[in-house]
Amino acid sequence: MSQKTILITGCSSGIGLDAARTMKARGWRVFASCRQEADCDRLKGEGFDSPQIDYADSESIAAGLSDVMAQTGGTLDVLFNNGAFATPGALEDLPTDGLRRNFEANVFGWHELTRAVIPVMRAQGHGRIINHSSVLGLVSQPWRGAYNASKYAIEGLTDTLRLEMADTPIHIVTLNTGPVTSKIRVNSIPHFERWINWKASPRADQYEAKLLKRLYESRGPDPFELPPSAVSKKLIHACEATRPKPRYYITTPTYISGIARRVLSTRGLDWLLSRGR
Repeated sequence: MSQKTILITGCSSGIGLDAARTMKARGWRVFASCRQEADCDRLKGEGFDSPQIDYADSESIAAGLSDVMAQTGGTLDVLFNNGAFATPGALEDLPTDGLRRNFEANVFGWHELTRAVIPVMRAQGHGRIINHSSVLGLVSQPWRGAYNASKYAIEGLTDTLRLEMADTPIHIVTLNTGPVTSKIRVNSIPHFERWINWKASPRADQYEAKLLKRLYESRGPDPFELPPSAVSKKLIHACEATRPKPRYYITTPTYISGIARRVLSTRGLDWLLSRGR
C-alpha cells in the first residue's frame, strides 16, 4: 500500500503543527505548509515537506500545490484547510478593507486551494477535504466580528460543498473547535493595531476596560481549554475512518453552543453569549 499523503496549512504553531507531527508519526507523508518561509525552513529541519502557502496570495497557492503534486506524482489523499487569523475589535471600528483582508486569508484562499485540489481527487477516485471551522462558526461573540463572519462563511461553503460532492468519492468534513491552546491571540495583535483605531472609538472605555487586557495580557488557559492534540485526535478519525463523520465537535463549549443555537430563541442565545462581554 502506498503511503497516504496530506496537505495541512497553517503549520507554524498550534493546531497545524500538532496535526502535522501527529499524522507524520502515524506514517503519513505530511506536507506541512506555512505562510512564512522561515517557518517552512524550520519544519524542513524537522523532516517535513513544507511548501510555502499564503492564502492571501494566489501565486503562492498555485506554487505550493504544484510543489506537492510534483513530489507525489500528482496525487493527494487529504487536504486540511487550517490556516487563519483574527482581527479583534468592534465591527463599527473595523474598516471594510480590514474585513476584506481577513476574508482573503480565511475564506477566499481556502476556496481557491480547495478548487485546485478537487480535480486531483476526482481523477484519482478518492479524497478528503477537511475544513477547520470553529465554535464561532456556530455562534457569535462580541469583538470578534471579522473572525465570526469568516467562520460562518466557511460553514456555508463547506456545507454546500458536502451536498454538491455527495455524488463523488470525495468526503467533505468540518472540524468545529472551541478554546484550544494556540497563538491566535498573540498573532491577532498586529492586525488589531493595523486596523482598529480604538482611541477614536465611541467604545474607547470598553476597549480599555476589557478588550485590551484580554488581547495583551496572558491570562493562562481559558475555561475548558484543550491542547492541540484534542484536534489531532478528531483529525485522525476524519482522515482514516472508512466513513468519516461530516462534522466533529471539539471542546465542551462547542457541544454546548451547538445545542444552544438549536434550542434557544435568538434573544435567549444573545443573552447567553453576551454574558462574558
